[in-house]
Amino acid sequence: MSLSPSNFENILVMGKSGAGKQPRIDVFTADFGLKQLSTGNIFRSFMKIFNDAAYEGDIDQFYNIDKNEFIEDKKMKETLGSSINNSLMDDFILGLKAHYYVSNGKYVPDSLTNRLFESYFSRSDYKGMVLDGYPRTVTQAEYLFKLTSEKGTKIDAVVLVENEDDAIIKRTMGRRICPSCGAVYHLEFKPPKDGKLCTKCGTEVILRSDDTEEKLRTRLKEFHEKTQPTINFLSEKGIPVVKAEGNLPVFTEEAVKQSVVDGLKEAGLL
Repeated sequence: MSLSPSNFENILVMGKSGAGKQPRIDVFTADFGLKQLSTGNIFRSFMKIFNDAAYEGDIDQFYNIDKNEFIEDKKMKETLGSSINNSLMDDFILGLKAHYYVSNGKYVPDSLTNRLFESYFSRSDYKGMVLDGYPRTVTQAEYLFKLTSEKGTKIDAVVLVENEDDAIIKRTMGRRICPSCGAVYHLEFKPPKDGKLCTKCGTEVILRSDDTEEKLRTRLKEFHEKTQPTINFLSEKGIPVVKAEGNLPVFTEEAVKQSVVDGLKEAGLL
C-alpha cells in the first residue's frame, strides 16, 4: 500500500496504555508526513535543560508549600539572577518545575503540562504533528482546542486504538524497549534480534520498570476515569473519532497501516 503525505494538520492518537498506539503513530510519521510529539519527550527535553544548567541552589525555595504551588516566575527570575543564561531562563524554569514534580512523585498540574506542551508545539507552528500522550484530561483538551483555534490550526481527528484490558496486560508484559535508541519490540509480535538485542543499535532490550500488572491496571483505571471523558469532549467539539482495532488477528506493519487507513476512510477523511 502506497500513501502520500496528506493535508492533515494534526492528529491525536489515543487509547489505553499498551493498546498499540505507537504502531499507529508510526503510520502517520512514515506515510502521512507528520512528526511525533510525545508528552514524555517534552518533559525529558525540558528537564534536560534544567539538568544541563547544573544549578546548585535549592529548588525547594521556589515552591510555596502552604499554597501548594510555585512562586511567580518573576520572583524566580529575580532569585536566579545571572546564575542562568537569560536566553534559557524561561525554558530553565519550566524544566525546574517539571523536575520538581517528577522527582518528588507529585502529580504534574494541567497548567504546567499545558505550558510545556505549548512551548514545544509552537516550534512546529502548531501543525504537522501526531500528538502522543496529550491531552490526557478534559482540562488539557479544552486548552488544546482553544490553542489551535487561536493559532488558526486544527485537530483533524482522534485515532482511538481500541483494545480490551486483559489483552493489553498480556501484550504489554511481552513488550521490550531499547534503552539506547528507544525502539519498541514485542517478544511475540515484533521480536528483537535473538530475542534480546535491538535490531537498530544492538543494545540489549529491557522490560520497562512500570510494565508490571499492578501499574498497568492503575494506568487502565486512569484511562477510564480521565482519558475517556477527554475523548468524549473532543468528539462533542466536532473532532472525528476514528477507531482502529488494536488487537489484530495478524500483527504486521501492513495490517496496522490498513487498520488506520480503513478507519480514516470510514470517517470520510481519505
